[in-house]
Amino acid sequence: MKRLIPTGDPARPVEFTEDAPPVPAPDEALIRVEAFAPNRGETFLLERPKPGLIPGKDIAGLVVQAAADGSGPQAGTRVVGHPPKGGWAEYAAVPTHSLAELPDAVGSVVAAALPLAGITALRLLRTAGGVAGRRVLVTGASGGVGHYLTELAAGAGAEVTVVTATPQRAERLLALGAAAAVHDVAKAEGPFDVVLESTGGAGLPAALSHLTAGGTLIWFGQASRTPATLDFFDFFSGPEGASIRHFHYAGAPYGRDLATLVRLVRDGRLHPEIDRTEDWAKTAEILVDLRERRIRGKAVLTTGAVTTGVLS
Repeated sequence: MKRLIPTGDPARPVEFTEDAPPVPAPDEALIRVEAFAPNRGETFLLERPKPGLIPGKDIAGLVVQAAADGSGPQAGTRVVGHPPKGGWAEYAAVPTHSLAELPDAVGSVVAAALPLAGITALRLLRTAGGVAGRRVLVTGASGGVGHYLTELAAGAGAEVTVVTATPQRAERLLALGAAAAVHDVAKAEGPFDVVLESTGGAGLPAALSHLTAGGTLIWFGQASRTPATLDFFDFFSGPEGASIRHFHYAGAPYGRDLATLVRLVRDGRLHPEIDRTEDWAKTAEILVDLRERRIRGKAVLTTGAVTTGVLS
C-alpha cells in the first residue's frame, strides 16, 4: 500500500513510500482510509521528524476488518477515527475506542475534519464549565479549533468575541455565532469571564488583561511559536485573582466525543470549516500552506477511495 512519510525537508515535508498494510492489534479495526486531515501542530513535528514518526491522526473511511476482540464496528461500516499515528496511508489500524460510526448524511471529507480540532473544542468547553450567559474570548479563531469553539460556545449560550486576522475570516465567524470579531486582541471589548488562548507570545498577556477579576484563561496552544512573558503586577490592573489553566486535549478514549461531533454535524448544529479539499498527491503543498497559516479552518486530503454521504 501507499503511505506518506516524513522527508525532513520543510519545503516538501512528506513523500510517498510503499509499505505493508498494518497488522491490527486485537482491539483495533483495519480502516481503508478515504480522507484525512492534517493539523498545524503536525507540521511542526515534520520540521525535525523523530526517527520512526508515522504521521496521521484524523481519518475517515471504511472498516475492512473488524477488531478481533469483537469490540467496535463491523466490516463494511463507515467510520471516523483518531488513531495515535499512521493515518496518512491507504490503510490504518485504529483502536475501536477511538472510532465512531458515520450516518449516510455525513461524508468522509466532512468527517475527516472533525477529530483533533473538534475533540479539542469539546474538551475545552467542558474545562471552562457552563458558558451560557458568560462572555468568552477566543484567540487564534481562524483555525480549525477556533471555528468549532465559536459555533459550539455560541450555541451553548455564550457571548463570544473572536480574534482573527482578516475581515473575510471575521465575517465567517460572525455567521457561526460570534457576537463580535476583532483583528487585535488589545481591541477586544472586555472584560471576559473566560479566555480560550492559543497564540502565546505577546497575545497571551494581552488576552489575560481582558479577564474579569477571578476569571479563567485556558491556554491550549502557542501558534505564534513564541513564549509568553507575564508580569505579576499586571494582574492588579483588572484580572486580580484570575486563573491560568494549561490544557492539552489528548487522552483516549475518543469515540464518545467523535460520536457527539458526528451527531452535531448530522443535525446541522456544527459546520466544519473546510478551506481546501485536495487529492493526497498534494499533501506536501497543503502542509506548507497549513504551517504558514494560509488555510482557514481545515484542509482535507482524499485518497481516491469512494466517499459516500450527503455532506461530502
